[in-house]
Amino acid sequence: MELKNLSQEELEQMTFGEITELILTEKNSKMKIVDIFKKICKLLNMSDAEFESKIADFFELVSTDKKFIILDKGYCDLRKKHTPKVVVEDEDMDDVEVEVGEEEISEEDKDAEETQDDIFYDNTSDEDDVDDDDDELGDFVIVDDDEEAGM
Repeated sequence: MELKNLSQEELEQMTFGEITELILTEKNSKMKIVDIFKKICKLLNMSDAEFESKIADFFELVSTDKKFIILDKGYCDLRKKHTPKVVVEDEDMDDVEVEVGEEEISEEDKDAEETQDDIFYDNTSDEDDVDDDDDELGDFVIVDDDEEAGM
């Protein structure tokens, strides 16, 4: 679908997001957000006052819609044209052997699992215990409900 083939009525029924997607697809490059919205306003015959009152809403739409990506210096483009580059260094992947559908556990992972089994074991000595003299609750007295009723 091309913008030039759309009637005024069809354009007015479209959302700003749909029109933005068409504009960026036809342009096939990034554009400044303000320029995109100016083009939308021109297509929809919107006044300068409407431009000023709706530009913030348009910016919010572009920044929250997953179809678009905000770039440096106020530019916007289609997210699908900007895939993240993932770099995997071979030296980090030497000890990992994974086949599709099966996972092999490396020796490091086995050691880590054995260590995790012991996380509830208290390996501290009695010397680490706090003296009763340092207890902040030493002034508190436990009162039994029966004793309190007899008072």
